[in-house]
Amino acid sequence: MHHNNSIRILAGNSHPALAQSVAERLNVPLVPCTVKKFSNGELNVKISESVREEDVFIIQSSCNDANDNLMELLILISACKMASARRITAVIPSFPYARMDRRQKPRAPITAKLVANMLVVAGCDHVITMDLHASQIQGFFDIPVDNLFAEPLMLSYMKRSIEGWKNGIIVSPHAGGAKRVAAIADKLGVEFALIHRKRDGRALDAPERMEILVGDVKDKVVILVDDIIDTGTTLALATKTLHEKGAKSIHALVTHGLLSSIDLSTVERLPLEHLVVLNTVPQDKHKDECSKLCVIDISSTIAEGIRRTHNGESISLLFGEWAELGNVEVL
Repeated sequence: MHHNNSIRILAGNSHPALAQSVAERLNVPLVPCTVKKFSNGELNVKISESVREEDVFIIQSSCNDANDNLMELLILISACKMASARRITAVIPSFPYARMDRRQKPRAPITAKLVANMLVVAGCDHVITMDLHASQIQGFFDIPVDNLFAEPLMLSYMKRSIEGWKNGIIVSPHAGGAKRVAAIADKLGVEFALIHRKRDGRALDAPERMEILVGDVKDKVVILVDDIIDTGTTLALATKTLHEKGAKSIHALVTHGLLSSIDLSTVERLPLEHLVVLNTVPQDKHKDECSKLCVIDISSTIAEGIRRTHNGESISLLFGEWAELGNVEVL
């Protein structure tokens, strides 16, 4: 399909390295823009080139400064809208407030819905994200949302980098990940297991432990799969439980390595071979602090998603084997 407009890529301050890598893969220069903060915390955005009638993609993830990152994104979208961009796509590898997708107790907000409304009101026409914590978040939008899956990258990594995966078992550290691990186990032709987290007693300060609900991990290569790691508490409990149950070796693969409040020295001490995360958020600092941390580059998947969106091609290949067939790059 022929388009008169060209791809224009902008980047906020959240993950400039990923944006630069995506731009290089597409052979498109980043549009110069600056995002500065006033002394009172207000943000000032300046786009240095015209985006009139262009197909604009704004790459901005949700990292430690999630609120600032979100506000930057909203202002960049609004600026492009007022500059007469033809279409504005927000590329958000790690979606902000994705864990607040439902009301878990009375008077609690559904903040993911609020974020969706804010993006649309700002002028966003399309959203590309990766491994949403809950797929129903797509239904919060009245605009198209493409949720790219990390599963093909993880499958490729498992097959190429985990020795003995054919004698492995895929494990979810909570029941909510049952669908995810079942799909991966089915494609690998191995078994899967589920772990349940519970307290020893009713008191809120009672010690927590894990119980394996389904599956046997004894003498097997265990591949622990989850979508988000933040404090690392779930990872630590699950790893210790699996080790006590006789796992031969334990590998953890997590899409979004937020790692915002974790002492990575604790990961070093866990009976864990590797903790593998995707660079949906910056990982340079974390890599320096933890020798067990491996980072998979997602820039090829993001770039292909942008290219297909711009050309009006199907995105469905990115949900399947496209990434698995390519080379997985470990940073």
